Amino acid sequence: MNEKVIEITEVKQYPFIEGKNLTLCAPNKDNLNLYASWDNHPDARKYARNVFPTTAGDLKKYLERGQERAPREIGFEIWHKADCKPIGFIGFNFVNWADRMGNIGLNIGDPSYWKKDLGMEATYLILEYAFNELNLFKITADMYEMNTPSWKICEKVGMKRELTYMKQAYVKGNYVDTYQYCLFKEDWEKQRQKFEFK
Repeated sequence: MNEKVIEITEVKQYPFIEGKNLTLCAPNKDNLNLYASWDNHPDARKYARNVFPTTAGDLKKYLERGQERAPREIGFEIWHKADCKPIGFIGFNFVNWADRMGNIGLNIGDPSYWKKDLGMEATYLILEYAFNELNLFKITADMYEMNTPSWKICEKVGMKRELTYMKQAYVKGNYVDTYQYCLFKEDWEKQRQKFEFK
């Protein structure tokens, strides 16, 4: 059996989902300070609406909650294969197992990896996992109107803007709209082959 092992801060960990440039791994508790720095980055805060500072302790509690038998939240560290380092986080911030739906969130935390289509690849990988392993029926994603990179990724993978919540969030002195995108399993199956991330 040809198993790949990658090193993350001197802890060997098996890749959970592999793509062309990225691997999605279980979150590594040794990287909690790095994750917190991504959440606290001014540009990331603007798009994610992180109004309170994130600490490693907060993230530890979040990860421990995800260890339930049928978790409502599932997160992955985004690992850059060529550079051998974590660059972000992706996952489900809510899974409704009864209705087979999940809401995804993405953060390419390291700014030097922005605008390189890596968010697109990570989204492709999480959609494949959602529909083909978890057998989810519908995936949603929510973002602020000014978070153009996120809604462009949603549209590129075939998600449709399902809702616009008018003046839903207060960001930097202004009320802004929030978009909700969705993708159904049958629509993903029709188009998934056009992507080359495997």
